[in-house]
Amino acid sequence: MDALSVYKALGDDTRFAIYQELARSPAPRSAGELAERLGLHPNTVRPHLDRMREAGLVDVEAIHRGTVGRPQLRYSLAPGAPGIGLDPPAHTLMAGLLAALAEQLGGEGDDAAGLGRRFGEEAVARRQGGRGCLAALVAELDRFGFDPVESAADSFDQPGGRRVRIDFLHCPFRELAEAYPELVCHLHRGIVEGVIDAAAGGGMPGMVEEFRTLGDRDPCNVTVAVGYAGSTPG
Repeated sequence: MDALSVYKALGDDTRFAIYQELARSPAPRSAGELAERLGLHPNTVRPHLDRMREAGLVDVEAIHRGTVGRPQLRYSLAPGAPGIGLDPPAHTLMAGLLAALAEQLGGEGDDAAGLGRRFGEEAVARRQGGRGCLAALVAELDRFGFDPVESAADSFDQPGGRRVRIDFLHCPFRELAEAYPELVCHLHRGIVEGVIDAAAGGGMPGMVEEFRTLGDRDPCNVTVAVGYAGSTPG
């Protein structure tokens, strides 16, 4: 990345403020979201984002949410973009080292899933506040930066029962998941299962029917059966 181009791109106060917001964000943001955070109009933000894209500082992804019209553009810092002291590279390094250590010591997917399940249950106890399992799951995934979207639903043969698929449009752990899929993806699965199980008392009960990782498809997703009466939905 050319240093002079970077300095020129970030020399504008507005662009620097936008860059700070992207550096702090756990998930890609739209021009509208950035504008709201900074008290600007989206039409003011977009040309600045284009300027930073030209300098190689920002990546853009078109998100199709299954509706008519243009896809939503979401922006994030490009790989290798300077962190300007806002992101925690030491935390990323430590997470990678701990994953390598766990693998070296013989940690398996079931171990990671069990740890994630306990974390998910504790997260619900801290934050759930009476919501149903699906709302609690979406809220927790959004907090992590997975950008969850309910993309499909159908009913099954129980009163009020339905299956909902939630796509993860952004994986904040993608690099780790690609390096250590057995540990990281099962940890994620365990968190999802823990949230669903612990939140069942706050609304319709739920059950994870299928969890598909980056190895299965991109984006990865989970299918949740909501409203089953203590048995596997048919």
